[in-house]
Amino acid sequence: MSYDYDLFVIGAGSGGIATARRAAQYGAKVGIAEYSDLGGTCVNRGCVPKKLMVYASHFPNHFEAAQGYGWSPAESTLDWEKMITSVTNEVTRLTGIYQRMLDNFKVDIFRAYGQFVDAHTIDLGNQKVTAEKILIAVGGKPSTPNDIPGIEHALTSDQIFHLKQQPKRFVVLGGGYIGCEFACILNGLGSEVTQIIRADKILRGFDDDLRTEIQTAMQKHGVRILNNAQDLAIAKTANGLQITLTGETNETIITDAISLAATGRIPNIENLGLENTQVEVKDGAIVVNEYNQTSETHIYAVGDCTDRINLTPVAINEGRAFADTHFGDKPRQMNYENVPTAIFTTPEAATVGLTEAEAKEQYGEEAIQIYRSRFRPMYYTLPNMEVKTLMKLVVHQATDKVLGAHMVGDYAAEIVQGVAIALKMGARKADFDATVGIHPSSAEEFVTMR
Repeated sequence: MSYDYDLFVIGAGSGGIATARRAAQYGAKVGIAEYSDLGGTCVNRGCVPKKLMVYASHFPNHFEAAQGYGWSPAESTLDWEKMITSVTNEVTRLTGIYQRMLDNFKVDIFRAYGQFVDAHTIDLGNQKVTAEKILIAVGGKPSTPNDIPGIEHALTSDQIFHLKQQPKRFVVLGGGYIGCEFACILNGLGSEVTQIIRADKILRGFDDDLRTEIQTAMQKHGVRILNNAQDLAIAKTANGLQITLTGETNETIITDAISLAATGRIPNIENLGLENTQVEVKDGAIVVNEYNQTSETHIYAVGDCTDRINLTPVAINEGRAFADTHFGDKPRQMNYENVPTAIFTTPEAATVGLTEAEAKEQYGEEAIQIYRSRFRPMYYTLPNMEVKTLMKLVVHQATDKVLGAHMVGDYAAEIVQGVAIALKMGARKADFDATVGIHPSSAEEFVTMR
């Protein structure tokens, strides 16, 4: 049978674009559909604008620290509109790069919502196309809890980047990394921030020492965290949004007409027409095997819509592995062991490998040795600021293999990225010990822990 395309990609986010580009490099005829902005969540509503706002939020601390080095006090105020405009302009520049990239590799771009008519046919609104292979890369979307009265008054994490004015009082709902990051951003920019979580601690799923260190530091920096908040309701009042907490925590909070619903994300697979295919969906996500193949043998899926490891570099790697295998005659599959990740809170955190709890569950408590170092970095000594860095290694005693590395502190993502290479290669604690440290630096603590 003859098809319009060798490969058709639904979704032009990071994973979809990476796949389309590489398949086209190998000579495949490729089409891609995207109803929104090119670049997906990461470029438009996630990693990129968030990190730029993180940078903006750090300047007050830099101004304060500078006085310890002899600089006079800085008098500076934030122009919120200018910051948001600058961030938006950078996002626009990046989407333009994606457009040119796809054009250069002769990928046909359809600015439309792609839906399955059948297993080989995609409806693009005003036309239909067929493809021999189809890749679903539609990403995720914010999850809005339906058990909170008045939740319709809250913004999602996507909308924070388009606020015209800075909220002076700000409430974050949720203790995941997105909620924590935005709590720190707005706090650093000068808003009065309250974070409401249902658990006793933020960042469920991360190493417990890392969670404690970040939560303590956030509170010290001025973020008010209300934990174990099981029952709450939101109402619009003349003074703004009113949040009423009942149960273990009884309190009423007024926030400046803005409350961020940062309660996680879910696969964005509604209205794809998957019912017209044999693609299996379980717990709201597309089911795939180790080669990202769905139960429909010629249909594949990568990235957040599969709800495995929801990180941009993972989606890109999955997509490239797919293209290498099917169009480049270079069969390979994604390896999900020791995938590093970062949390851009203040303080920043990064992690790779197993948490202490995971290691003890897998190998037994007696089999695991923990190494920790907690110290004040040199940068903060002259300003006499009580800012701490935490580093931690999880080691399997019998083999001396480093199973996990965790850090909270400045440049954690930059440092742990290098450590991740060592873990990926199976480094032992003895290899860390035999490595000469760079002095004076925080990073050298990873090779001097005893």
